[in-house]
Amino acid sequence: MMNESKILVVEDEPKVGAFIKEGLQELGFEVDLVYDGQMGERMWESKNYALIILDVIVPLVNGLELCKRIRKKNQQIPILMLTALGTTEDKLTGFDSGADDYLVKPFEFKELLARIKALTRRNTGLVETGNFLKIFDLELNLDKKQAKRGNHIINLTAKEFGLLEFLMRSKGRVVSKEEIAEKVWDVHFDTGTNFVEVYINLLRKKIDKDFDNKLIHTRFGLGYCFTDTP
Repeated sequence: MMNESKILVVEDEPKVGAFIKEGLQELGFEVDLVYDGQMGERMWESKNYALIILDVIVPLVNGLELCKRIRKKNQQIPILMLTALGTTEDKLTGFDSGADDYLVKPFEFKELLARIKALTRRNTGLVETGNFLKIFDLELNLDKKQAKRGNHIINLTAKEFGLLEFLMRSKGRVVSKEEIAEKVWDVHFDTGTNFVEVYINLLRKKIDKDFDNKLIHTRFGLGYCFTDTP
């Protein structure tokens, strides 16, 4: 059974690792800190964690490879990547490996905590009868955290699923980046970041790219709208 307060930190910089561990322990989290990807993989396989904080550049098995290995066995555990590499290309590489969120060094502890809170927050208040959302030809399985469009199964990370669920529930309504950040990530949107755009692009590649009828539409200067009409 998963311990909801147990976090695995894979970070090879001792000062950064100690900073994260001490801060989280003061708030009541149980934290295992390891300094290379190989040990990170062993720890993850031997214990049940609520979250993994994973540096990209660590010895033996790098963070991107470790993230891929974890995702092959577990699609649901939240993974937060830490790195000094902050370009959009770097972020996309991390997300493509299966990360749910991406935090660029240096960062403030309160920002790290906000990301952890957003990733581990449980979904509540479902009003549907049954465990499915269906709009147009896209179906969302709320139990399996899986999407299906036509006969095509689409595997999503936890954060991609959360974003898609929010968009589907907001069908036909334009939602701003600020609202998405608040409702999906539970954070205040920083206009200097583009993480919402990055996730929208990731979702489009998965649910729209191979289909003629696009569902996620950009309303320039306003936000995004989930609809089957342009």
